[in-house]
Amino acid sequence: MSQIEIRSSVELPSIRKPVTLVTEDNLKLVAELALPLSKPPVATLIMLHPLPTAGGFMDSHIYRKAANRLPALADLAVLRFNTRGTESPHGKSEGSFDGGNAEQLDVKAAVAYAIKENLPNLWLVGWSFGTELALKYGPDLDILGAILLSPPLHRTTDGELVRWNQTNKELIALIPEHDDYLKPAEAAIRFSLVPDIELITVDDAKHLWVGETSTKRVLNEIVRVVNPDAYPLPDFISYSGGEPTPHE
Repeated sequence: MSQIEIRSSVELPSIRKPVTLVTEDNLKLVAELALPLSKPPVATLIMLHPLPTAGGFMDSHIYRKAANRLPALADLAVLRFNTRGTESPHGKSEGSFDGGNAEQLDVKAAVAYAIKENLPNLWLVGWSFGTELALKYGPDLDILGAILLSPPLHRTTDGELVRWNQTNKELIALIPEHDDYLKPAEAAIRFSLVPDIELITVDDAKHLWVGETSTKRVLNEIVRVVNPDAYPLPDFISYSGGEPTPHE
């Protein structure tokens, strides 16, 4: 039996399924679903990636690592996809970037797929541009809530924030101390329109969550919210060819 330290390059055993999402305007979107190897997932993460015109896609590092680790470590399903016109190592989705407008149909298609597949306890996880999609369209979707990583609040209006107060959905935001667009003090002011939001300041972190310390913090916070029984995530895992065994 070998012991593996869980770091950036580690890909733990899981079921990986290529998926094609079809939007209401008949675009085909490249997607992948990662599932626990031998048990049903306890919750589902629907990942909304950073800005594609600035290099964001479904394979952005936090999302790739979530798919590589969380099915095995936290019994989570991880659904990643490229929004319209976005290309990544997994392939290119049809259509063209629409600044967060027609992307509403992309988010709806991802949630509809998860519901069709009977995936449990759906959560949106947005990063940067993806947080704008989660904030704009999450209140109308059949989800438990949204987790926001580095929300810039460039496209989200105050009215769209206030809409969350009329839902029973949870809203959690991770704000990097040294974010390029929305630092903790400003985030506290902007998000004061949503009194029940859980705002988490992450010391020493930046917008792109570079480095294993930031990655582990993000993944731990996600797991704490959606499957607290698996929190905190282990630093090492034992593996002998069958089910991996996580341990501190």
